[in-house]
Amino acid sequence: MRTDRRRDPSGIGRAGRAALAVLAGAAVLISLTAPAPPGAEPAAHAAPATPAFTSVNYAVAVDQSASLEPGDIEAEKAAATRIAVGNVSASSHITVFGFASADNDTQRAVDPACPRTRLDAAGRESVGACVDKLRQRKETEGAGTDFPAAILQGVHELTSGTDPSVPRVLFLLTDGILDVSTSDSYGAESHREDEGQRRLELALKSAAAKNVQIWPLGFGPSPDQAQLDRMAAGGYQKGCVDLPSARPTARKVTGGRDVGPALERAFAAAHCLRYQPGPSSKRPPATLPITISPLATVGSIVVDKGDPEVTVTYTDPNGIKVPTTGKSAGSEFELAGGGSTVEALKIIDPVPGEWKIDVKAPEGHRSLPVAVSVLWQGELRGTITMDPPSPQPGQRTTVTMGLQTRDDYEIKDPADYAGLKVRSELTGDGFTPVPVSLADDGKGPDPTANDGSFTGTVTVPKSADGALKVRGTLTASGLSADTRSEGGQVASGPLPVTTALGPVRGSGHPGGTVTANLAVTNSSNAPHTLRLSLADVRAGLLTLSPSEIVVKPGASASHEITVRIGPSKAFEGRLDDEDPLGVGGTVTVQDSTDGDRVLVSTPLSVQVTAEPTLLDRYWWVLVIAAVLLVVGVLLALAWLRQRRRRRDPNGLMLHLIAEDGTVLGVHKAGHGQKQWYAFDIAEAHSNPRIERRTHGLYAVQRSPEGGAVLRRRGGARTRLTATGRADLTDRLSLALGEDSVRSGSPGTPDPVSTGAHDDYL
Repeated sequence: MRTDRRRDPSGIGRAGRAALAVLAGAAVLISLTAPAPPGAEPAAHAAPATPAFTSVNYAVAVDQSASLEPGDIEAEKAAATRIAVGNVSASSHITVFGFASADNDTQRAVDPACPRTRLDAAGRESVGACVDKLRQRKETEGAGTDFPAAILQGVHELTSGTDPSVPRVLFLLTDGILDVSTSDSYGAESHREDEGQRRLELALKSAAAKNVQIWPLGFGPSPDQAQLDRMAAGGYQKGCVDLPSARPTARKVTGGRDVGPALERAFAAAHCLRYQPGPSSKRPPATLPITISPLATVGSIVVDKGDPEVTVTYTDPNGIKVPTTGKSAGSEFELAGGGSTVEALKIIDPVPGEWKIDVKAPEGHRSLPVAVSVLWQGELRGTITMDPPSPQPGQRTTVTMGLQTRDDYEIKDPADYAGLKVRSELTGDGFTPVPVSLADDGKGPDPTANDGSFTGTVTVPKSADGALKVRGTLTASGLSADTRSEGGQVASGPLPVTTALGPVRGSGHPGGTVTANLAVTNSSNAPHTLRLSLADVRAGLLTLSPSEIVVKPGASASHEITVRIGPSKAFEGRLDDEDPLGVGGTVTVQDSTDGDRVLVSTPLSVQVTAEPTLLDRYWWVLVIAAVLLVVGVLLALAWLRQRRRRRDPNGLMLHLIAEDGTVLGVHKAGHGQKQWYAFDIAEAHSNPRIERRTHGLYAVQRSPEGGAVLRRRGGARTRLTATGRADLTDRLSLALGEDSVRSGSPGTPDPVSTGAHDDYL
């Protein structure tokens, strides 16, 4: 593979640059949350603890043989360097060496590069320099591929003077082509291939015997996938969890852009991390989103910048730009590789949700795309119930196991627990353990599929006598295992007190309540005291009342059980205005009079929504006010319109009267300007008549009290009744005809309109 140094500021080739995306988190999250020891049963009310990190001893073997392209070797070296730079556990150790073949007694198959180095701050800085000493071998230096020598060297480095309880991981970066054809130490030339395969088998057995996992990554144009698979399967097979996804697997790199994601997936699987790819094709300036699961206790956001001049800003789901070092809002941050082509922000207790990664670059440094991904490791907790908890021999009981985050919130997204393995069994006196099959498929006893609640039934053996215990274990890659148990007791016959508790489900705001009914029947002749309690609920989230109920002899009654939601402060930073937050747990009722026998144990689910704002509470007041305002405006407009209609001069019959009382002419008024109909007297001395004039000397409008009002320009107004007159000149006056009301009304067209702007409103 050839590199284009004109466009690659790092100088190690596109494949090498992509390999740097081996994560400042691949090993970044080599610090895992310590899993619970087998058989451990966490306390039901245990508070979330600060995530602890375990160390890992790992070695990286870099193939230097002639069968690889120079660019592939540079990519391998970049990967080894990135592991060290991104590591966050100061107690982890790394060894890096190169390998090819030893063709004669003067050569060695292995080239030491970085001796066993503690990955504290100084150690991380030193690894880059020693890895850089590795180079591709020339044909005269032993340029074959001696896998047996490389694996044995890795086993030696990982087991000599190390704690056997610390995981041992060997990353083998190679093209997978065994080539010892020129090595004298493998015997006659005709038998070297067979001898090489035989020694490889012995080396793999040694790795398996000494608990060394082998994770091969295939480079080159045509890696030998079969050989890579063989080496992955030949080492120690027990991964960080007992799941197929955690067993060593060979991966093939198909091109430069595939190096980073392939390495990230390999590291994630080897160290039980969850890998979440994000956008990978945007060029700066750009904003790249990436989501961190609510289960994550530690995560690493990895940015493959391509160019070291690219700068990165990280914004959490709450819109807060977080620091790259130190603490903020309950999270702890540490940046690695800030000045290189790949950087990783490691976060302890990250805020779950969508993060925004803003990338910028100066002119001349924006040609390469930026990629973002996240590795995270988390904690999964469970709740377990058995119904009935005190069954009789031969009776069936239903077992339910629910999923929670480490701070007791319900898990909503099935993607968060993908690949989950649930194991359960019933144990007790008088019988051998009975496996219980639990499923979340919505079939049989399981009411709803993919809701994070696994349900199954089991028949209590007829030989059961005494104590019972149902036990469940949750296991998932990237999530620490959790074991829960629920105790019960075999009932030899009908119980003196029987109960039935309805579903404890509901929703509400902080400070609100959810209720359920508990039916109780006491068939004995003595009173019984029942004790009610909550389990698997963090203190302050929910409270239960009453805590005690006394049942009289022979009584049968129904009692209301109240679950009160904690104050807003208990959910600070967790409530969303749109998405409710689920709080899970268990309600248990015990008969303290009957040796604390568990009568009922039922899962609870309370969906908590953000406390409503004043607007949410009193929206109806605003609606009513808005309606009243609209009605008021409409009434005001109607009143104004009616008022205008009552003053509209349209239809008034204006009679022009001579001095002797003769009617000289009748003129019908039309709509006026601002409710005034303006007119003038034409030919007042020869043939007087009323003519409409926009700026006439006179104007009339109706009077709301009846009749009309005459206005002379610049003069006073005169009331004109239906039977009266108003002087216009010394010889002419104006009167209203008796048909003024009958002959026209507001809205009636003016039949004598001259067409000259009759309506001025």
